[in-house]
Amino acid sequence: MNIPNLLTLLRILLVPVVVILLIQGFFFKALIVFVAAGLSDALDGFLARVLHQQTTLGAYLDPIADKALLASSFVTLSVLHVIPGWLTVLVISRDFIILLGISVLSTMSVSVQIKPAFVSKITTTLQLLTVLMALTARCLPGVFNPLWLMPIYWLTALFTVISGLNYIRRGLRLINQDAKK
Repeated sequence: MNIPNLLTLLRILLVPVVVILLIQGFFFKALIVFVAAGLSDALDGFLARVLHQQTTLGAYLDPIADKALLASSFVTLSVLHVIPGWLTVLVISRDFIILLGISVLSTMSVSVQIKPAFVSKITTTLQLLTVLMALTARCLPGVFNPLWLMPIYWLTALFTVISGLNYIRRGLRLINQDAKK
């Protein structure tokens, strides 16, 4: 176990903390914990590269931590009417499609590399930014107009759909390559 993997595990442990704080209406505290989790995501990746501590475990845990944090935040904020439900459905559907695709490929014994595409990194960043901005708007209602969030919602939706389609394309390509063997 190395420092980057420990930071990733910490991010996973912060997921229920964020959800509990949101459910209890402690939006500012949830914002602080969410920011800490987001910073740990950046830090663990940076440290893994700089310290040459990239591991197979980290390659699996990092996207799991991201998905757990984002999915739980989107669902909770949607239930609390902070983020639109339609956006949450897109985010969760994309993640479900990715998991379903990996399951199908695994069942077919098609080897899958855990390596996100560039568009997926943009999507994750936009999704993190969406939660961050929605929480900030909730914490500072007089300073931050919630209508300003609409463009980020639509941009996040667009990249979520593009990223999902990209994963479907990649999955179909892997299936077709495997069928040719």
